[in-house]
Amino acid sequence: MPVMSGGGKRKTGAAVAEQCEKAAKDVKKRRSNQADIPDTLRQEVESLYRLGMPDDFYHFWMFCQELDPKKPCDVFKSSLGLQLVGPYDILAGKHKISKRSSELDYNLHYRFFYDPPEFQTILVGDHKTQHHMGYFRDCPDALPVFVGENEAKKSCVINQVGDNVFAAVRLFLSKKLKEVKDKKLCTVLKDLDGKLSRAAEEFGYSLEQKSAKMKQRDKKVVTKSFHGAGLMVVVDKNDVGYRELPETDASLKKICKAIAEAPSDDIRMKAFAPIQEMMTFIQFANDECDYGMGYELGIDLFCYGSHYFHKIVGQLLPLAYNLLKRNLFAEIISAHLSSRTEENVDQLTA
Repeated sequence: MPVMSGGGKRKTGAAVAEQCEKAAKDVKKRRSNQADIPDTLRQEVESLYRLGMPDDFYHFWMFCQELDPKKPCDVFKSSLGLQLVGPYDILAGKHKISKRSSELDYNLHYRFFYDPPEFQTILVGDHKTQHHMGYFRDCPDALPVFVGENEAKKSCVINQVGDNVFAAVRLFLSKKLKEVKDKKLCTVLKDLDGKLSRAAEEFGYSLEQKSAKMKQRDKKVVTKSFHGAGLMVVVDKNDVGYRELPETDASLKKICKAIAEAPSDDIRMKAFAPIQEMMTFIQFANDECDYGMGYELGIDLFCYGSHYFHKIVGQLLPLAYNLLKRNLFAEIISAHLSSRTEENVDQLTA
């Protein structure tokens, strides 16, 4: 009897383990199948932006709806100071109650001053620093390669914070936990951390800041550029596609500073000489299919931020994007330059 009892217990334990495993699989299946975001709504988001959205975008929305079905966009507002914006506004239906929705270019909705066309904001944080997170794409017809963050009031630098939005918010939460001294808020954040981590695991997302795919991409970028996120240009076996600028980043920044801070127009015109020389080199490079050279200079001048470079950026980047067959990015940069502002980034209420 004891043996049978022991055997019975082992059988029961195995059955319980099997049941738990089945329950876990059921949760995963429920979550994955619960892309119960109607196809019509998905199509609306992706047609308004003309960009494909990754699965984690929709799964994160489902997670936020579970936390607060009534106000999923504001679910992290009190605890983390983060708000879901941009394409999430479409999922929330905010565009339907805006009087301006029909006339909007949605790729300018929450486009901050230093955001290149590759960057699409999905979360905003501290308004003073204009902290925001978004998807970074190398090409408009491809899915994002990582989630980045930028503080537009401080610099153009885009930091990589994960290959999905769960990882990005988890990293932000982890940093917040280290700073918080209020015990109640600390408890709230720890509880949120647990829920976020479990959801990410159930959906199958990595919480690493730097995933293997991101590391592989870093090895392929042709240059980091001023924003640090890296530029991707296909270089063929004959090394055609990209050639380096004749200036280092440091020397180019000095040239830009001399132009932007010139005490007179005459001095400024003379300071433009190295840029004009590079423009000539870029013409030769384009003739030989090295389109990455104009792309790099255009992005760097855009990232420097001075209005003195807007005209040249408007010449360089749309051409580079079109040559690289990234036509939507050409449209976005042209529209952004025509209304580039440090404020009023919420197009639905501006």
